[in-house]
Amino acid sequence: QLQLVESGGGLVQPGGSLRLSCAASRGRLNYYAIGWFRQAPGKEREGVSCVSRSADGRIYYSDSVKGRFTISRDNAKNTVYLQMNSLKPEDTAVYYCAATDRNNLCSDQGYNYDYWGQGTQVTVSS
Repeated sequence: QLQLVESGGGLVQPGGSLRLSCAASRGRLNYYAIGWFRQAPGKEREGVSCVSRSADGRIYYSDSVKGRFTISRDNAKNTVYLQMNSLKPEDTAVYYCAATDRNNLCSDQGYNYDYWGQGTQVTVSS
């Protein structure tokens, strides 16, 4: 069964950058559609970005992160990244990556994903 591990979170000042990593074991991520989600305390989970399987390459960003976040794959490292620039306090949340091989959707809905990482905390504060 595919296992996902996120890393790269931390504390950053407003306007700063972080790069989150989603590394996989027991499977090749290029066969999966990958989504990045976040959940802040007291708020619903939000899909912020996704990328379909490598052969298709569709990408989605939520309006809240469009122009600031970039999703990318490194198939050689079996890792998907989320580069986050111009971070704002409202980006503070636990970030999760998720994967599915059921379809080739690039979806911002969590129910479309079968495998989840444990999450990594991102805090944007001065």
